[in-house]
Amino acid sequence: MIRNVQRLLKRKRKKQTSDDALIPKPQEPLRKSFKENVEAFQSIYKDCWDIVFREFRIFGSIRGMIIYIDGISDMDLLDECVLYPLIQKEGIGEPHQPKLELIENTISISNIKQVSLVADCIESISSGSPILLIEGERTAISLSLPKFEIRGIEEPQSEKVIRGPREGFIESLQVNTSMLRRMIKSPALKMKTINIGEYTKTGIVLAYIEGIASPTLVEEFEKRLQRIEIDGVLSSDYVEEMIEDNPYSPFPQILSTERPDVVSGHLLEGRAAILTDGTPFAMIAPVSFFSMLQAPDDYYERYFVGTIIRWLRYVFIAISLFLPSLYVAVTTFHQEMIPDPLLLSIAAARESVPYPALVEVILMELMLEALREAGIRLPNQVGAAVSIVGALVIGQAAVQAGLVSAPMVIVVATTGIASFLIPRYILGYSIRFLRFPLVFLAGFLGLLGIMLGFLVIIVHLCTLRSFGEPYMQPLAPLKKRELKDVLWRSPFWMMDTRPHFDGDANLYRQAPDQKPGPLRGGETEN
Repeated sequence: MIRNVQRLLKRKRKKQTSDDALIPKPQEPLRKSFKENVEAFQSIYKDCWDIVFREFRIFGSIRGMIIYIDGISDMDLLDECVLYPLIQKEGIGEPHQPKLELIENTISISNIKQVSLVADCIESISSGSPILLIEGERTAISLSLPKFEIRGIEEPQSEKVIRGPREGFIESLQVNTSMLRRMIKSPALKMKTINIGEYTKTGIVLAYIEGIASPTLVEEFEKRLQRIEIDGVLSSDYVEEMIEDNPYSPFPQILSTERPDVVSGHLLEGRAAILTDGTPFAMIAPVSFFSMLQAPDDYYERYFVGTIIRWLRYVFIAISLFLPSLYVAVTTFHQEMIPDPLLLSIAAARESVPYPALVEVILMELMLEALREAGIRLPNQVGAAVSIVGALVIGQAAVQAGLVSAPMVIVVATTGIASFLIPRYILGYSIRFLRFPLVFLAGFLGLLGIMLGFLVIIVHLCTLRSFGEPYMQPLAPLKKRELKDVLWRSPFWMMDTRPHFDGDANLYRQAPDQKPGPLRGGETEN
């Protein structure tokens, strides 16, 4: 019995060894034998029903094999520009020594290249570019004929503007890079590509402007991308979590956007961007905390309008972060800070509430977050109605039942409205979740707890970096020249310098003395 088992295992190992011999390693070159190459690819793509092997005769005498994936290659162009001319021409070329130049000249498509490694052939097939194997040749021809189903270009739902472009990135990497090329027409716009993911081989493009972006920054981007070893990348978030400076920070250190104009604007300031195939979001770094608070409308409206809206945004972000904790601290420990009429009104409203202010805030904040998430997950036609009706019904019922007070509903509602002014949704998450530890500190320590929490947040922000750059610049460290696009939005004719990063900076981005007026430069007639 034992001998029979050993014999069966020996036969299985022998069969497995013979099968593995047919499958070349990815870095091996193609073989001279046409049959061995075909059998090798058939072994590699075993049990893959969507892989098509089309054998035919080149020039009527040379054996050829087209390998492609059904559904991601353009069949019409393949038939018209590849198969038809190669099959119709007869008596050209020798049977065992075909000339690759002659075959390439016969194929009437613009983008073809020669590949000699098995890994390059697999990558080409997976990208929608069929491979042409030729009898007697150790080199195959990659035919660039991809054809993927993609959605149309439309305005991003999360970054709408009143004035400005109405187009956003889509899931196609080629379309996204072409939109950047259309905005920045200079050959100084460089795009380096890398594939990440052992199985997905996701295309990643690093975009920057040579002469503006620091070479040190570009080198750092390349190092962080090349050290990623993962099974697959299905979204840009996979890459973001692998390359950020501090993964334990609640604050985002990389800016995500769906707008080509936002990416172009940051590239012109010396930053770099990462575009990922299969996702409509581009990632930009290095960024600062104030970059997360800037919206495209700040630059598409008049400068004084942009400045007022920016100040309003700063105020309401502070309200979103501190209002619930301030209410808890004042009503629990510091009632003397409240005017007597307002204090009596709050006391009368809270007379029937059985919980302290801390529990009230936590209950209402949790309900607000639940309604917000429910509105996002539900279909668009239902989500908005559930959020509005749920907030009205639950808030009114809670007040009438005596579970919460009316002032608490006003505070939580104001906080929720204030959080909607944050232009970057990922930063909104950070602000929303930081409210809870601040509320607990206010409930136990009062205003002292709020000050301690505020100091911890400020110290953390000042120590945080985005690709080596301080997260709180230009305030910490102070760069007076760059404050003109932080505390206020200066007119374009005053923003003549770029933000300064490490390395050699191309400081000036426009000619000086461009203030508009009857005469340039404010000169007067003699």
